[in-house]
Amino acid sequence: MDLPRIGKPLLLTSAAMAALAVFCFAAMGFDHRMLLGVNIWVKPAKFAVAFAMYTFTLAWLLSHPHRGSRWTRRLAVLFAVTAVVDVGFIVLQAARGTFSHFNTQGDPVNSIGQIVFASGVPGLFVANLAIAAILIWQRIGDRATTVAMRIGLIISVVGMGLGYLVGWAGTQVVGDADGHLVELNARHTFGGVDGGPGIPIAGWSSVAGDLRVPHFLGIHGMQILLLAAFALSVLAPRIAVLRDERVRTLLVGVTGGAYSALIAIALSQALRGQSVIHPDRVTLIAYGAVIAGVGAALMWWWPVTADGVRALSEVAGS
Repeated sequence: MDLPRIGKPLLLTSAAMAALAVFCFAAMGFDHRMLLGVNIWVKPAKFAVAFAMYTFTLAWLLSHPHRGSRWTRRLAVLFAVTAVVDVGFIVLQAARGTFSHFNTQGDPVNSIGQIVFASGVPGLFVANLAIAAILIWQRIGDRATTVAMRIGLIISVVGMGLGYLVGWAGTQVVGDADGHLVELNARHTFGGVDGGPGIPIAGWSSVAGDLRVPHFLGIHGMQILLLAAFALSVLAPRIAVLRDERVRTLLVGVTGGAYSALIAIALSQALRGQSVIHPDRVTLIAYGAVIAGVGAALMWWWPVTADGVRALSEVAGS
């Protein structure tokens, strides 16, 4: 089995996306056209960075020996190709000064592009779902990394699926970079309009609910959890408590549960038209419940791990 072949298309895609991100950031300096109040190159830059991280992570996972590698090799190619096509269309539309997602304009470029785009997005979702279905039953690395991978893959599939909820917010008519009115058959803002006041850098609405928040958190959940597992393994030689693999696995599992709950809260905020930076009482209670749940889980499960009680005593006495 030639393991490097499995991840090579994804690594090449990651490198291409990283180069595209650099180009987009540079383009912002001399192309000052705007879409919904932000530079036209912001959106392709975000997608380039997101896919650079995701395809690199997926390539790393698939580099580990696993059953079903013949299928994951093909799925990796499908994911890489559809990622390049979809982001390529986003870049093309940005260069044209118009919208890539949900654009109903009848010009030939957009009409053909929307057909390709509508086929590519499900392709990404299905490829990711199939890879998750193959890997989720297998062990990758130590137990903590395996738990991070399993929870992360589930979260990433759900995060991608959340993108299909944008149609719930309804249609809208907005102006492109040249001032021409364009009808979009969906929007990501609930309780407001796309292009309103937004949070710096991320651009998420600061006055209404924004579906991009749970969508973003979901897609990048796998990276967060794998980084958590990696950080715990790096700290293990220095912190005696973390040398027990079961302790690290417990912490990763609790982190995954808490992260999933935060995505659910962010989704609730978006659907209720509430900005992520302006939580109401219900949201604050939900946050409190997550914190309490994390504390309860640690208190319940920690003594079950090897020498857990002694570890707690060492921490308390240090």
